[in-house]
Amino acid sequence: MTDDIQPLPVFDFADRPDIADFERAAGTGRRQALRGFDADYTDIVDYIVRCTHKIWEEKAIGLIYTHYAHNAMVHTPGGTIYGRETVVRNTLQNQAIWGDLRAYADDVIWGGNEDEGYYSSHRHVNTATHTGYTDFSPPTGRKILYWGIADCLIRENRIVEEWLTHDGVTIVRQMGYDPLRLAKQAVLPATPHTHGEVDRLPTGQQAPEFVTVPNADGDPQGFIRAVWQNLWNARLVNMVREHYSPGLVAFLPDARKLYGYGDYENFVITLLACFPDLAVTVDHQCVLGDDRRGYRVATRSTFQGTHEGYGPYGAPTGRRVSMIVISHHTVRDGRVVKEWTVFDEFALLKQLHGRIGGASVSGPEVTEVSQ
Repeated sequence: MTDDIQPLPVFDFADRPDIADFERAAGTGRRQALRGFDADYTDIVDYIVRCTHKIWEEKAIGLIYTHYAHNAMVHTPGGTIYGRETVVRNTLQNQAIWGDLRAYADDVIWGGNEDEGYYSSHRHVNTATHTGYTDFSPPTGRKILYWGIADCLIRENRIVEEWLTHDGVTIVRQMGYDPLRLAKQAVLPATPHTHGEVDRLPTGQQAPEFVTVPNADGDPQGFIRAVWQNLWNARLVNMVREHYSPGLVAFLPDARKLYGYGDYENFVITLLACFPDLAVTVDHQCVLGDDRRGYRVATRSTFQGTHEGYGPYGAPTGRRVSMIVISHHTVRDGRVVKEWTVFDEFALLKQLHGRIGGASVSGPEVTEVSQ
């Protein structure tokens, strides 16, 4: 009897689906409750993968009008933009720069429901050719490849809020430019605002909290949150050897791929040395998986700190920075075995070295491409 037929499971990137799998499933019925969504979408993973494909690869840019709320907020490394028309404008301008862009979905970690809204964290690998003009460069014809992650809050077929970050410094390097040199030519708005101290300690002179780390298999989301708190806010770098696998593989900004404990510990210590008061706030998490295949945890955080140490971002500037940082962790047998942490180091360099309230720099110095 038809009443006994069970719906197919929601698409899961643990099964490594192909874009053709999503396209074949289009219009075949729901795999989960999706009130208000277009009829061809089967589940929230399908929605994210195929609406991205339609808008960016099929160039159906007008679908933004049916897939974003009119008052959508989009948080980017360069600031927050407001309104669907701004999303349309930015998409057109990016399409003009990267005419052959391909956005390969590598994972979609999600949570929520049709009543409260769905939350998705979409990790993707992007490839493109630089065939259009940017604010600092004419077309170079260079090929680029970089990681990006987009977190979305979706209700009834419309994205109402989005958080975007990508490996921006890799794009600049692959185009043939020196990111630090370009960052120093950027112009930041002149504001009269001052900052208080970065909120990392409970109060004043008190020590940071050392959080008890729960069992990874019983509470993978809490496991990552606790490790993150102890590692970054409490400076317990020993968390790496206690809770990461010896065979760890970590993908980080500037196209870095790290293996094992030593390089990852160095990444943490170097960032803390550059920003000694660095504080990490976990803003959202969601998790998929099981004991057999492992758990995949998506964590969106805000990193804040003051540039007071020497390191890869140049001499200390004393400037306060704030970054959207999105991480995907794969947890298996109680340990982190893979990590993708994405933030825009080029946007960070501009926060540190941009000309506050100055005139923009233009001319041959900006448009020269290194060979």
